[in-house]
Amino acid sequence: MIALKDILLQVLLAGSAVFLIPLFYLGLSKQQVLQMDHADRVNVSFSATSVFSMLLCLLFALSVGSETVPISLSIIPVTLAILYCKALIGAALSILHILFYFLLAHSYDLYGFLLHTGILLYPIVWLSAKRFKHNTSSRKMRLIIALITAEIAVSGLLWVVSIYPATSYSNDYLILSVFGYVAGALAAGSMSQLWMERMKHYRGMVQHFSEAQHHYTIEKERLHQILNAVPLSIATVDVDGKVLFVNELMKQTAKEQLPSISSQNLIGQHASKFVEQEQADKIEHSIQQAVVHGEVNVLTMRYGSHVFVSRTVPIYANGANTSEEVSGAMIIIQDITELEMLRNELDNVDRLSLVGQMAASITHEVRNPMAVVRGFLQLMQEKSPESMDHYYRIVMEELDRANSIINDFLSLAQNRIAEKEESQLHDIIHELSPLLWADANLRGQSIELMLAHNVPKLQLNAKEIKQVVLNLARNGMEAMNEKGVLTLETRIVEDKVELCVHDTGPGIAAVKQEKLFEPFYTTKAKGTGLGLSMCLSIVERHNGTITVESEEGQGTTFKVAFQL
Repeated sequence: MIALKDILLQVLLAGSAVFLIPLFYLGLSKQQVLQMDHADRVNVSFSATSVFSMLLCLLFALSVGSETVPISLSIIPVTLAILYCKALIGAALSILHILFYFLLAHSYDLYGFLLHTGILLYPIVWLSAKRFKHNTSSRKMRLIIALITAEIAVSGLLWVVSIYPATSYSNDYLILSVFGYVAGALAAGSMSQLWMERMKHYRGMVQHFSEAQHHYTIEKERLHQILNAVPLSIATVDVDGKVLFVNELMKQTAKEQLPSISSQNLIGQHASKFVEQEQADKIEHSIQQAVVHGEVNVLTMRYGSHVFVSRTVPIYANGANTSEEVSGAMIIIQDITELEMLRNELDNVDRLSLVGQMAASITHEVRNPMAVVRGFLQLMQEKSPESMDHYYRIVMEELDRANSIINDFLSLAQNRIAEKEESQLHDIIHELSPLLWADANLRGQSIELMLAHNVPKLQLNAKEIKQVVLNLARNGMEAMNEKGVLTLETRIVEDKVELCVHDTGPGIAAVKQEKLFEPFYTTKAKGTGLGLSMCLSIVERHNGTITVESEEGQGTTFKVAFQL
């Protein structure tokens, strides 16, 4: 009975090395525990409990009376520490184990040293440690059972040899005592190994859960940032249609369209409350279709002058798997007001283009009877008295004016692609200069050319550019009185070549400048209003720009800029 109590007590003392480890985590937060596991500080706590357990086992074994079997189970925590902890910790515990024996033993002898320290099997334990850490749990259990059985069996044999034949114990008692210590050691070792594996598994699960939670937090934050950066109003709802999440643009849209709704009370409310009353039934129906039938619904909604497209998409419990149960829906709202305006403008442009083509066809056909009329008028003039020449001249001038208007309109309506070639802008101006000087002399005006020396060649359609220069120059001449000066200047400004046509006329009011390039708008008494529109069309075909600078009483400057 005494031997059984001793065995049970030593089993408890040997097992305390493992079962006392959780005490080191009392009072620590989960984050601190994870940090300790991450830094491998759990080995420190296990080594501390092993020292405590080893000390108590040795103290008990060395202080028992003569009627007690003096076998120590302190070799169990030492063995577990060598197998589970780092090599440095295992070496330290092995040395401490030997030192404790010399500190606690009353007398020293070889049998007692070998009996209580188990040093004979240290080499086997150390050789098994490296492979032990990479084994499965079942193999670890078998290795620990084999090592502990060998250690206690050797200790038992040493004890029997040390007391035999001078012992008064019976053989049955010796056998039962050694067997009891072996069984107790196996129980303590196997339970400690199971507990260590359970704690290791738990620490791994906690670490994995923490990493998964951290990854989930990062991905959730990233998803929120993406949803907030997307130029769409997005909201998610549950199966009952209550809002679970809204991005920043949805909050802003709800605040702009429905001022009574604040961003604080969006979550938890039904999505139909965030639209106008006549649209509420449509939103509720689309959510119901997405949640119940898994259908995608698209609605077009209007709020005053704004037009929105709402797309309701079902959300499945386990990703995009249509066989899974629907857990909610996502509402995606896009403001298509500008798109609708552009679509309407495009429709208008198509209609205007059709009207322009029809008008161009009609005006082209009108020129033929006008040519016939003018020809017959010339024949009639030859056979009429000279007193009628004045009337014939007026009629033919008006016919010529109408024909000029038709030609300008046709040139504007054609919108053809300009065939360009490498040309020198100065050559075009020099070719036009005799014609411009002739017009200026008739008006009593003068022309100045200020052409830069470093202007490179450009990709131009010489015929069209001549028409632009001629129109701008004649407009300037018509705007000036006698002794007016028309200046044609070229220069390089940054990455552009500019052609400036400046006159010394009365200038143009700021209100009229905005409409100068509109078709049929003119500031001249007999103008058609198509000249500047035609110039703008030609310059735009050359990927250039044309602007006007004018002040009343200071003259007017038209600037045509071409990209280098």
